[in-house]
Amino acid sequence: MAVATGSLDQALTHASRLLAREPALAEAQADEILRVVPGHPPALQLLAAARAAQGKLDTALAVLEPLAASQPRWAAVQFEFGLALARAGRRDEAIAALRRAVTMQADLPQAWRVLADQLRATGDIAGAEAACMEHVRHAAADPRLLAAGAALAENRIPEAEGLLRQHLREAPTDVAAIRMFAELAARLDRTDEARQLLERCLELAPGFHGARQNYALLLHRANLPERALTEIERLLAAEPDHPAHRNLKAVVLCRTGDYRTAIDLYAGLLDEHPDNASAWMSYGHALKTAGLTDRAIEAYRRALGLMPSFGEVWWSLANLKTFRFSGEDVAAMRAQLARIDLADADRLHLDFALGKALEDAGEYAASFRHYEAGNARRRGQLHYDPSETHARIEHIVRQYTPEFFARRAGSGSPARDPIFVVGLPRAGSTLIEQILSSHSQVEGTMELPEITLITRLLREQADVDSAMPYHDALARLDAGKLRELGERYLAHTRIQRKTPAPFFIDKMPNNFMHIGLIHLMLPNAIVIDARRHPMACCFSGFKQHFARGQSFSYRLDDLARYYTDYVRLMAHFDRVLPGRVHRVIYERMVEDTEGEVRRLLAHCGLPFEGACLRFFENARPVRTASSEQVRRPIYREGVDQWRHYAPWLGPLEQGLGEVLRAYPVVPE
Repeated sequence: MAVATGSLDQALTHASRLLAREPALAEAQADEILRVVPGHPPALQLLAAARAAQGKLDTALAVLEPLAASQPRWAAVQFEFGLALARAGRRDEAIAALRRAVTMQADLPQAWRVLADQLRATGDIAGAEAACMEHVRHAAADPRLLAAGAALAENRIPEAEGLLRQHLREAPTDVAAIRMFAELAARLDRTDEARQLLERCLELAPGFHGARQNYALLLHRANLPERALTEIERLLAAEPDHPAHRNLKAVVLCRTGDYRTAIDLYAGLLDEHPDNASAWMSYGHALKTAGLTDRAIEAYRRALGLMPSFGEVWWSLANLKTFRFSGEDVAAMRAQLARIDLADADRLHLDFALGKALEDAGEYAASFRHYEAGNARRRGQLHYDPSETHARIEHIVRQYTPEFFARRAGSGSPARDPIFVVGLPRAGSTLIEQILSSHSQVEGTMELPEITLITRLLREQADVDSAMPYHDALARLDAGKLRELGERYLAHTRIQRKTPAPFFIDKMPNNFMHIGLIHLMLPNAIVIDARRHPMACCFSGFKQHFARGQSFSYRLDDLARYYTDYVRLMAHFDRVLPGRVHRVIYERMVEDTEGEVRRLLAHCGLPFEGACLRFFENARPVRTASSEQVRRPIYREGVDQWRHYAPWLGPLEQGLGEVLRAYPVVPE
């Protein structure tokens, strides 16, 4: 395109567009403009930028030095000059030019970034950090980051990733872009990558509080609460009144069981921000877990007063189990469900909550319709394949044989501290935990995620083409490595222990899948299997909306297959590790509480204590859906509650087959 065929402005615009993808053509275009209009400053700037993009630093500087001298108040030229000087290794001159650029025009984020890099290279760490924070402050003005941010906000993930990768190739120290890329990686469950990106971000910009907040949240989600609290304390040291930092601290403290401190933090936040419905809900969760039910209900009501469509709060009230909705509550929930603009998440939670309200009112057909609708909506959001679970069970049965364990006898940590309570959700595991934790030598903690984290660690160590990576990696570990895993488990769960009791409970039900791992790394740990009537257990799971996990629980036939696979797996371990697992049948516990409690304590090697029969007096925090139920004596009503729904449970009954007919015996 010759200048003669269009205006000068059009020629410059065309050359600018070429600069990013075809710098040689941009250089040719700038030369053509300068042939027609010699000495034209914008064309000279473009020519220098095109040469620099091709690595022609000497010829670029030959243009920029006289241009910068003749245009001392032109910030963009000073930035271009500073950038070229930096690339040429002329650091002091680069710093001077970059300082001139940002003094004249502060909203040049990449000028601040390059200035930070140059100052860091000279050893001026304080100056580098100050420049870096100016870069962060003005990053919103960068059109490339704006485009990437818009793509991320609209969930156009591949586009956002492409834009960020390209930008970081050109500007690898752009901490705003690194933080954005970390957010993208976290969304895709590339947790380790996200963590490494944020660590790099904070290495470059220790004062980047937004990135540190993200890092602390990521550590919390990775079940590293001690490290998360360290980062949060650094944030609070710099910004003691910052509501997001205080809120995150409360969240992490709830994870570590420090509910009283968390409750105080939430109360302080709500004094300052009383119109935050989400904060009222979080406050309610903490109060509920601490056993302060009336205050929890009041907090949930405050949240609904601010946001009547807040489905998760309606479900939180239903999830108290002992709470009963009023007629006005039912009408309010129905009114919200009738809205065409109701968000899917709110609709899902409201269906589960209304199902519970109608169940309490004895309207079982209508109740089931709402449970069914909530489950169908949730099932549509998940990617659960029951055949994958079945294949995993079959692999475990084949791998973990008596010979497999015999070859590894004597491995693992000798510690006896943990008591693992496993089984299916809603099978009575919280009741067992409450009974055991009422003993003077046992501390109740929570559903600890550490076993799952260890399986992920093993999965990362396996061959990339392994069909069952975690199990294959575990099979290759020697006695020393198995002991290390046991010691790791004890170290990582220590933060949950608040008393000197010699035993503690890990009540993660899904750990029944990992009996082999538990036995190998902690051979002296106690394992209790909580089992409940298949129809009662499965239907109780069907009407429970779980915060996370339990993807099998949202369809009746999936529940039947999962329960059947669970029974098969536990029967296998009964055969290959006889006596290793003590089974508690829920219905027997209801009928003969003292006898079952005595047998349970004897298996754990604990003397009988009467407090274990008065478990409902135990004021310890309880985090599961049964938190209110275990604060009262054992009652029979829950045993046969599922029978009200029998007309609609055909797929469940049929899928359970012989496992149901033989219960509590295990079929051959």
